[in-house]
Amino acid sequence: MGQPAPGQQYSQPAPGQPAPGQQGQSGGFRFEMPTDRPRNFNDVLPAGGLSGMFKTQGLPTELKVSYFIWVIWGLLALLFGLIGFFAIIAAFAFIPGLAAVLLVLLLLSLAVAVAQIVLAMKMKEGKEWARLALTVLAVVSLLLAIIGSASAGGYGAGSLGSNWFGFLVSAVAVVLMWLPNSQLWFKAVRGNA
Repeated sequence: MGQPAPGQQYSQPAPGQPAPGQQGQSGGFRFEMPTDRPRNFNDVLPAGGLSGMFKTQGLPTELKVSYFIWVIWGLLALLFGLIGFFAIIAAFAFIPGLAAVLLVLLLLSLAVAVAQIVLAMKMKEGKEWARLALTVLAVVSLLLAIIGSASAGGYGAGSLGSNWFGFLVSAVAVVLMWLPNSQLWFKAVRGNA
């Protein structure tokens, strides 16, 4: 039985048969570092550009949901970043020093949002390095939530809530990327490469 190409359907093994890539293993989850790392900048760019952003045929349901969580969360971050940009521009008239710091932080958050969208698109193509990078982004959001709650000290409850909410959203997307059905799909794509 041949392995499916990215974007094609894959079939699950029949009951009692081992999953692809698991012959002779004792079952359970076994982490392996991705071997499909990008070798140049063109390897990072999504195949077909942004035109394929909403095409998810062939992905298992878990990965479709995870993909759309990452993309929608990234697009919302870009939208709110644009709104924040106008607020920061207005703040330059009153508190230029603070506005400059906020502008740098905003530009960093916008870069992370764009990276999140691009990584999600590469994950959709079956790139395991992108899945690992998105997992690292979720861990970073956990650290930011912890730092935010430790530094809030009872103040800034809105920011504190959004940090934890952001982590919870990314945690759901990460769990969906690592579920057994998602694992099978990534192994099938890797076996086809």
